[in-house]
Amino acid sequence: MGSRRLALARLHGLFAVYKPSGLKWKHLRDTVELQLLKGVNAGKPPAPEQRVRFLLGPMEGSEEKALTLTATSVPSLTNHPLVCGPAFTSLKVGVGHRLDAQASGVLVLGVGHGRSLLTDMYNAHLTKDYTVRGLLGKATDDFCEDGRLVEKSTYDHVTREKLDRILALIQGSHQKALVMYSNLDLQTQEAYDMAVRGLIRPMNKSPMLITGIRCLHFAPPEFLLEVQCMHETQKQLRKLVHEIGLELKTTAVCSQVRRTRDGFFTLDDALLRTQWDMHSIQNAIQATAPRVAVELEKSLRPGLGTPAAPQP
Repeated sequence: MGSRRLALARLHGLFAVYKPSGLKWKHLRDTVELQLLKGVNAGKPPAPEQRVRFLLGPMEGSEEKALTLTATSVPSLTNHPLVCGPAFTSLKVGVGHRLDAQASGVLVLGVGHGRSLLTDMYNAHLTKDYTVRGLLGKATDDFCEDGRLVEKSTYDHVTREKLDRILALIQGSHQKALVMYSNLDLQTQEAYDMAVRGLIRPMNKSPMLITGIRCLHFAPPEFLLEVQCMHETQKQLRKLVHEIGLELKTTAVCSQVRRTRDGFFTLDDALLRTQWDMHSIQNAIQATAPRVAVELEKSLRPGLGTPAAPQP
């Protein structure tokens, strides 16, 4: 199984795919697993083993048509795919920070030894970027645009300046919470260096923390936000849009949640649906492997490379 084993050996690492809206992450994972298995099993099969068989045949030089047994080398079919089925029938693919069915964007997957790297990404508490689209003037039961309508309201009084002011307050309160959950003393040199390098992270589990939020586009009733956060769920982001609407003395629903970055994976790294095949995934793993190693080392050991404070 030379070529198949070689193909399987190259399937160890992390890669990112683009999850479209309306597709569940489990369905996406199963589709990728199926495509990888097809690619591995499509490799050139090994040469069949030879077996010695004694075949009955006419004896040479005999005029009486006598039969004799002749030792003959024939291929063994015990390992043929039509006899025993595909050589590989299972291949585990792990999923990183998940996206619900309505959300879209970057979804990180791990295959082979890469599944353990997903745990490292989780322990590194990396930030993620989202673009969140909101719609002023109505409220629904699940904060989504297509949810059950519960209220309508006016929004003529809402301006870009008022929205920016609310976003600044939200960012400030969450940054204070980030420092609290990081258990760092900001009076120390180590904490200052980590803050300068943007490496302050919560030590354990925490509520959703927003490290940055700004308005990219404002054209009432629509507005578009860019949110940088960690420990979030897509439902919490939709609820955030609802709460922003209340702070603006109106209502708002979320019409789109799109993840544009997950840690060190961006939209440029994400494979589209037409690229979910073995060769594209192998190339993606090899292309991102050096960056994955460097970024995880930096995030899991933030003290490395920090200059020591001068001694008195």
